[in-house]
Amino acid sequence: MTQFTRHSVETAPAKSQPILENVSKGMGFVPNLLATMAESPAMLEGYMTLASIFDKTSLSETERQIILMTNNRLNGCVYCMAAHTTISQMKGVPEDVITALRENTQIADAKLEALRVFAETINKSRGWPEESDIQAFLAAGYTNQTVLDVILGTSLKVLSNYTNHVAETPLDAAFSKNAWSETQAVG
Repeated sequence: MTQFTRHSVETAPAKSQPILENVSKGMGFVPNLLATMAESPAMLEGYMTLASIFDKTSLSETERQIILMTNNRLNGCVYCMAAHTTISQMKGVPEDVITALRENTQIADAKLEALRVFAETINKSRGWPEESDIQAFLAAGYTNQTVLDVILGTSLKVLSNYTNHVAETPLDAAFSKNAWSETQAVG
């Protein structure tokens, strides 16, 4: 397997250093994913910018995490499932929602379940949902804007999930209590 460097602020390319410095100040450490992405300043900046933009959607934290964790599960990203479980817990996402996302079971709230199903449809169809899928999503109370926001969140996960796959990013200690494997997803 090709080895990827996990950079520190000091070893990162010059254009990645300020981004890693900001992350370190905000989180108290540089997650291995970002330390790996730092090899490509454009990748690191693109990921951080897109994540910031995704946070500006009209979706709640719970809704954003549903989109992200659904993609993490479908893409088999062990790192991101653990990281987003931790983030979800810190941000107050209901535990039953987190469990459903980790185990691939239905979310009790019908509207949130419709979001999970639609996020799964976008991923599995590679962006070619049936018209009936879109109409069911809209009937659940979402909008055309939300359809596009699901695509935005899916795009964000392609960057992180695929990076973790090729780099075999090791899980950070901060996320280890929420380690996950695909065998935990029952459906």
